Amino acid sequence: MEASALPTITVEQTTVSKLPSIDFNNLAFGKTFSDHMFICEYYDGKWQTAKIQPYQNLSLSPACNVFHYGQAIFEGMKAYYKEDGSGVVLFRPEKNAERLNISAKRMSMPQVPIELFLVGLQQLIKLDKDFIPKTAGGSLYIRPFLIGTEPFIGVRTSDRYLFCIITGPTGSYYGDAISVLVYDSFIRSTKGGYGSAKAAGNYAGTLYPVELAKQKGYKDVLWLDGEHKKYVSEVGTMNIFFAIDGKLITPLSDGTILEGITRDSVITIAKDLGYEVEQRDISIDEIIEALEQNRLTEMFGTGTAAVVNPINRIGYHDKDYLLDEKTFVISQKIKERLVGIQKGTLEDKFNWVKQVI
Repeated sequence: MEASALPTITVEQTTVSKLPSIDFNNLAFGKTFSDHMFICEYYDGKWQTAKIQPYQNLSLSPACNVFHYGQAIFEGMKAYYKEDGSGVVLFRPEKNAERLNISAKRMSMPQVPIELFLVGLQQLIKLDKDFIPKTAGGSLYIRPFLIGTEPFIGVRTSDRYLFCIITGPTGSYYGDAISVLVYDSFIRSTKGGYGSAKAAGNYAGTLYPVELAKQKGYKDVLWLDGEHKKYVSEVGTMNIFFAIDGKLITPLSDGTILEGITRDSVITIAKDLGYEVEQRDISIDEIIEALEQNRLTEMFGTGTAAVVNPINRIGYHDKDYLLDEKTFVISQKIKERLVGIQKGTLEDKFNWVKQVI
């Protein structure tokens, strides 16, 4: 879509703000939302009626495509105050816009113009800037999503869509080191599927196995590949890295795992710090052997919400393998560099940070 064809964004501000009711010292992840939302409709083959309006419920037909055939994709982003308080920044926002469109293509949905995505997001953040926490570890979590809204019972692509961005102040997603359980009875994705798309269905299919893992005392699941049930893919909420013999290994991006923006950033930072990074198939047997031989010294997950999060326990075939996250060196250095770039305390040599305000 040409820039000139983009819909004009109108703004309707709320008359009563939620700000006075928010305890910024006690923010649970994903449970508090800001005053406004960005919304844009697609119909008659184009994007139109773009608007920033008070945060509110959506009115949809019970026959909407999204309820029956699952055309739903989303993104996860954060806005931060710079450490010195001099402005509000986003981290690689154009990559989120690009990845949304990659997911849209795989799920047979229309592309969201990147300029519409970025301009709408920036206006929304400026309007709700007072919701951005200034506490350590706090941020404004941003959830763009796209759903099919045509009221029609039939297995085909929708001809109407709703693109929306909602935001909310939040604290850390995990905060502490986590434990993961390895399944070889359930799978998350397989080659030829849509594991690389950030589609709602990818997450829905993981909920039951994750609940079973939690009943056994684990925080999340470390998934294996769908074909051989042998090679590690990702944790349910994060991409994963292993430090073995002093080098980092992360599963190959082969269409079955999410193309994590934080993952890509971590790989770039690790190489810049002088670490060797391998992107390749890595089997659970190789991981267990390295753990038993004390050659695997660190495990950590990466993601927008989790940032860089240590993993200190992995369960496989009724046996636990433990690591002391206090001894992790590589992941800590990477996290310090990544957060420093995001917060403006370290040089942004990769030009990743975009100032909004």
